[in-house]
Amino acid sequence: MDFHILTIFPDFFTGILEHGILRRAIETGRVSVYLHDLRAFTHDRHRTVDDRPFGGGEGMVLKPEPIAEALGAIHIAPKAARNHGDLVILLSAQGRPYAQPLARELAAQSDSAPRRIVLICGRYEGVDERINDLYVDLEISIGDYILSGGELAAAILVDSVTRLLPGVLGNEASGEFESFGPVDTDITTDIEGVPRSQHGSGGLLDYPHYTRPADFSGIPVPEVLVNGDHQAIRRWRREQQLLKTLRNRPDLLQNAALSKQDQQFLAKIRQNS
Repeated sequence: MDFHILTIFPDFFTGILEHGILRRAIETGRVSVYLHDLRAFTHDRHRTVDDRPFGGGEGMVLKPEPIAEALGAIHIAPKAARNHGDLVILLSAQGRPYAQPLARELAAQSDSAPRRIVLICGRYEGVDERINDLYVDLEISIGDYILSGGELAAAILVDSVTRLLPGVLGNEASGEFESFGPVDTDITTDIEGVPRSQHGSGGLLDYPHYTRPADFSGIPVPEVLVNGDHQAIRRWRREQQLLKTLRNRPDLLQNAALSKQDQQFLAKIRQNS
């Protein structure tokens, strides 16, 4: 997959792309990330990318011409004539909330999925709305708060989508066992009698993780994790997922894949709280 990032601060991404999973994904050719400086597509001595808003008001607005030229330079046509393999995203506070299901949509491996994602990093008061009208397929917000620009949001999107692509993670199962993992509606039992939904996150937050030393600052690792009973471990982890989700993100329980055992456990916790 190719990512093209349109920004007035291309150096912002230097460190981000040189570490961890993103660096390895780029080195192995799983993804390519291209940075495009919008100031390179201006034609005045001051390399002006913004101007005052029509109708008055505070702040400045990113001009449409540099963005349109940058898109043209990478052969992105207006969306009315767009190749289905290209997707243009505007990062802004007015966009669709970004969450793991959307990351999975963007990372999907299918004939209809985008193979080239273009990210426009908003700045100042925003981007001239005509860019949205003509070019943008999807407007995304990473949260209900205001950032100085779309660069942080673009970095988050690139990272979260890249790690879902085949071959990027060292352990392919890692992406299935994290918080906000896919909801498995099949909650039938396997040969050990443990619901299959307990084998992944099932749309819940992740369970707590522990490593060596076994005792840190007087706090030991939970005994269940060191007794070798794998079925008990799976059940404990599932219960911890439910507890953490109930405490931190109770809204996720509405759409989570919950077995009868899960529901009984939650009912008991609520009764005792």
